[in-house]
Amino acid sequence: GGAAFNNEFGRPNLCGYFRSYEQDIQTASGEERRGYHKPIMIAGGYGNIKSEHVIKEEFAAGYQLAVLGGPAMLIGLGGGAASSMSSGDSSADLDFASVQRQNPEIERRCQEVIDRCWAMGEANPIAFIHDVGAGGLSNAFPELVKDGGCGGSFELRNVPNDEPGMSPLEIWCNESQERYVIAIAPDDVETFSAICARERAPFAIVGESTDEKILRLGDSHFNNYPVDLPMSVLFGKPPKMHRDVKRQPAVYAAFDTAELDVAEALDRLLCLPAVAAKHFLITIGDRSITGTVHRDQMVGPWQVPVADCAVTTSTYTSYTGEAMAMGERTPAALINAGASARMAVAESITNIAATYIGAIENIKLSANWMCAAGYGEEDARLYDAVKAVGMELCPALGITIPVGKDSMSMRTAWREGDADKAVTSPMSLIVSAFAPVLDVRHTVTPQLQLDNDDSVLLAIDLSAGKQRLGASCLAQVYGQLGDDVADIDDPANLKGFYQAIQSLLEAKQILAYHDCSDGGLLITLLEMAFAGHCGLDIALPARGNPAGALFAEEAGAVIQVRRSDLGAVKQCFAGQGLGENAVYEIGQPLVGADIAVTFAGQTILTANRLDLQRRWTETSYRMQSLRDNPECAQQEFDSLQEGDPGLSVHLSFDASEDISAPYIVRGERPRVAILREQGVNGQLEMAAAFDRAGFTAVDVHMSDLLEGRVTLADFKGLAACGGFSYGDVLGAGEGWAKTVLFNTRAREEFEGFFHRADSFALGVCNGCQMMSNLSPLIPGAEHWPRFVRNRSEQFEARFSLVEIPQSPSILLAGMAGSHLPVAVAHGEGRAEFSSDAHLDALTMSGNVALRYIDNALAVTERYPANPNGSPRGITGVSSKDGRVTIMMPHPERVFRNVTNSWAADGSREDSGWMRLFRNARVWVD
Repeated sequence: GGAAFNNEFGRPNLCGYFRSYEQDIQTASGEERRGYHKPIMIAGGYGNIKSEHVIKEEFAAGYQLAVLGGPAMLIGLGGGAASSMSSGDSSADLDFASVQRQNPEIERRCQEVIDRCWAMGEANPIAFIHDVGAGGLSNAFPELVKDGGCGGSFELRNVPNDEPGMSPLEIWCNESQERYVIAIAPDDVETFSAICARERAPFAIVGESTDEKILRLGDSHFNNYPVDLPMSVLFGKPPKMHRDVKRQPAVYAAFDTAELDVAEALDRLLCLPAVAAKHFLITIGDRSITGTVHRDQMVGPWQVPVADCAVTTSTYTSYTGEAMAMGERTPAALINAGASARMAVAESITNIAATYIGAIENIKLSANWMCAAGYGEEDARLYDAVKAVGMELCPALGITIPVGKDSMSMRTAWREGDADKAVTSPMSLIVSAFAPVLDVRHTVTPQLQLDNDDSVLLAIDLSAGKQRLGASCLAQVYGQLGDDVADIDDPANLKGFYQAIQSLLEAKQILAYHDCSDGGLLITLLEMAFAGHCGLDIALPARGNPAGALFAEEAGAVIQVRRSDLGAVKQCFAGQGLGENAVYEIGQPLVGADIAVTFAGQTILTANRLDLQRRWTETSYRMQSLRDNPECAQQEFDSLQEGDPGLSVHLSFDASEDISAPYIVRGERPRVAILREQGVNGQLEMAAAFDRAGFTAVDVHMSDLLEGRVTLADFKGLAACGGFSYGDVLGAGEGWAKTVLFNTRAREEFEGFFHRADSFALGVCNGCQMMSNLSPLIPGAEHWPRFVRNRSEQFEARFSLVEIPQSPSILLAGMAGSHLPVAVAHGEGRAEFSSDAHLDALTMSGNVALRYIDNALAVTERYPANPNGSPRGITGVSSKDGRVTIMMPHPERVFRNVTNSWAADGSREDSGWMRLFRNARVWVD
């Protein structure tokens, strides 16, 4: 559900975590079950903002107060049972009334309105804006006028309403999402209304600001005022809450590892969801939308999901950017809540350290707190955790926590027969770290490098040699808890570690980096080997015991450095107070698949990397088999092969040659229509690619064409963009096509454009599906396929390898014989032909423009190299004269090498896909 909303709204899903936990533990009051029957699902995002939009200025009386977005519905009226009440304390009817009904397409349309408004600069019609969340309009409108320094008068029946049977209280207080409340100057209402009409975003004027600081809500149906009170009453300071907290210290048994078998422990750990590969979660979420993604979860030519942080570029031309990372160590709170909180902060920092941020003060944190308030010792644990990070660790690091959220009802209780049952979650702090990035090209990944001279692996341990195993993944897979947990004993070590890593990134002296977290040092090393497709020769010194050395989850990292840089790297750490006890050599990567680990000179593990990787991937494979097409899941699991060469690039042209430069120098910039329909979300990256190639990219909404504001006769080119037109409810892209085929004006516009000899068109993803349905209007497109549900029965977000065969496509001119990876993000991309004869006819005509190939460079129908199951690997086709090209993949998202999930070493600014857009510019002349 989260992935589906994310994809349809159009934001890249770039990092996260996945933890499962349930365990019976002994407490001071006896045995109880701890776990996540009431689950945590966390979503967050980041971006950048112009300085003029940071401060909301107060507005005067007479401003129009509007609600933008979806209608009121019976949502969130059950006392917040889903998040604010302990499960079991509510009724089924109230629970149902709390259920959200999502509408990401409405959210997208609202976002387009907001984007159009702020892009107007000083003429921005939005004077003040507030989102609608908890409490619905009853909270949002009063806060809007209070922050605006005035009062407000509202009419209840002006609120758009999809459930007219609701009472006045329900209309005013429902928590239907995808809505905003906005203050608009009277002179700007007409402008705002025109923008909303163009974007088909519903809005309504509900009230007006007043000098008198009174909140007055009228109801014309009952001819009364359901709300009429001074603002000072509503926003007066309530008394502070007081909690009477009693501590009940418990004595936990130590986790005994004396008889532990390393191979068996590793086998168990590799299947634990917190440790195991998470392909099944990652590949269903779009990771390339916006065309500004530098670092997603998938790493290297084998696309292994082990990245430490998410990184995006600020613009389509910059190397500056933004980064986000997460940290949590929730089960540790059962033993030491303060340590759990400190480790959550530490993990977020050791994760985000993989990119070049500079000063630690540039990092900001978001803290999400969850616990079963009022139960047992949970209030005391919450106090300890907040005090640990808010008053101690973060001030010592120089980091602030400006934002956060909470849920204080993390307990479920029910009756089963004659027995009362309950499950209580651990006190849970999930930390998200955000920071601006100075240069995304300095970001490092866990992929071990085998072509950088002689290299060495260094372990960095911030615990001063402690190997605490309490509440670790190792303890969990043996059904134990332990008594002593990993912790940050000295914040100076964490700060010094971060500053040293940043210095080394600036000097480009780190080849590979991976922080230590779930599973400990051995899991860290193996994930680096999985990403690098290599072996390991690891020799651990005699510190503690093998179990602690391999599996303790103390804060730290492993880095790969050139042996020639070893002295300088160690000196850098020493300068931050991290000497030989904290930074030490542990081995090197090897060509091949052999994994060998010794401890104090004694061999404690020998294994085959591929066998371990298959075990690490198995949990994801099993989940995928249950959810998706099991045949596809099996094919993906079977694709883990030792001889896999990984992704590669071969270009039959020079990508760095700007063939459109002479035209750009002349200042001639032909107009290309960047066409979108409601729900489309990929127009900015499409515009950026054409702009770089020397075009004037013009935003054209279908409403512009349908209402005659714009004509295609004014454009040389047309690019139909990706996204979810009409939420895909009419079949991906087909609803969009029907708005053309069944509208006389639009049909004539498109038919006239396609029949011109001097026009060209590109359809990508949703736009590809749309144009495939317009084939009756396109000369030479009679054998084109339509596009239907992927064979995997799932949305597929991949970085797939394609070849460019010889075809008449003017956009792919001079590119035949090349192969290179490209971003893929679609749920309905399988080419379906009306008959085998049509498939043969298209193939024989030479109008196949793009095919999926496997890493051995053979055309394939096997999953996941072919992510949708299209016959003969077909994923792009051309009209007979080459002027119209449609394709499922997204070349516009990867026209810069820095926005490719993986790029070959030594890659320059432009990827091979930039040639496609430059070809268009050359062809126009």
